[in-house]
Amino acid sequence: MLGMNPIILKTSGSCRWDCVSLGEVMLRLDPGEERIHTARSFRAWEGGGEYNVARGLRRCFGMRTAIVTAFAKNPIGRLIEDLILQGGVETSLIRWVPYDGIGRTVRNGLNFTERGFGVRAAVGCSDRGNTAIANSQPGDFDWQHIFAASGARWLHTGGIFAALSSSSASIAKAAIEAAHESDTVVSYDLNYRESLWKDIGGKSRAQEVNRELVASVDVLFGNEEDFSAALGIAIEGVSEDFSHLQVASYESTLHRVAELYPNLKLIATTLRTAHTATTNDWGAIALYEGKTIHVPQRPLEILDRVGGGDSFASGIIYGFLADKGAQWAVQCGVAHGALAMTTPGDTSMATLSEVEAVLRGGSARIAR
Repeated sequence: MLGMNPIILKTSGSCRWDCVSLGEVMLRLDPGEERIHTARSFRAWEGGGEYNVARGLRRCFGMRTAIVTAFAKNPIGRLIEDLILQGGVETSLIRWVPYDGIGRTVRNGLNFTERGFGVRAAVGCSDRGNTAIANSQPGDFDWQHIFAASGARWLHTGGIFAALSSSSASIAKAAIEAAHESDTVVSYDLNYRESLWKDIGGKSRAQEVNRELVASVDVLFGNEEDFSAALGIAIEGVSEDFSHLQVASYESTLHRVAELYPNLKLIATTLRTAHTATTNDWGAIALYEGKTIHVPQRPLEILDRVGGGDSFASGIIYGFLADKGAQWAVQCGVAHGALAMTTPGDTSMATLSEVEAVLRGGSARIAR
């Protein structure tokens, strides 16, 4: 059995925030039931892999959260800020960068997201180059204020943020180091995106960056593509059909990751078999204190799959913040991720009572 150390958290009363997330928040433009390339109107949301975790923790689970990011100081930045405020995530750690009037030196990120249906897969088209957070540097944020003076029980960041620019990985490293100096637990979601890495070194660069950062965090989230592309660890024996062989392959991979990164206290991955864009089998497997936690896949009808993995992560984090135990935390992550994919947008619209109902195996009968 692996000698993985348990997660030990600071008390709630000793910290201003339960969780702080570090990452980019974009303006998501959603054509609804239309296609991006034929749409004449879009609905505006906010979203970003790391931010989605903080928002889920705040809105569904009532945790105190904040986002560390940067915006160009213009009406688009203020719109994203307003959406963040509606989600209840604290905005005091946002860095505002003067806007040059046209975006030559700084801008805010846009993310066009098209829902899939049936045999048509979901489509994402990002427009996020030269953004305020991508151009930021490690010294632009007061890490001592965040982690030592104010205090955070948990820091969450990930591979999407690390891929934004040549400086973003160094910002993540600085945040992780400062968090550990203050005994803050750190989680990292590999979240491999080929489009972000292809022009800056591809998979080899992704693996170089992610291996360095993963070697200094406590909790790792990922899926089969993430482990392979972002860390270079292949999962053998995984087929399209879910089977015990597949579970054994995932379990073996998690043990391999734990052996390579003995700093890790928890490793968790979703299990997803996509039959169509709107029908998936959904579950999870995790490794904590050397023991496997397996939540078997169940059929799931999906409205909007974007953000499901982030809601999985926030459900697990809540389980530990609330001292519910590892088994409950992973089950909570699966339930919260499933509910998040039944509503539009990146972020969770679920309530804690809905998550608890799914955990109890509740039906979808109308609530009156």
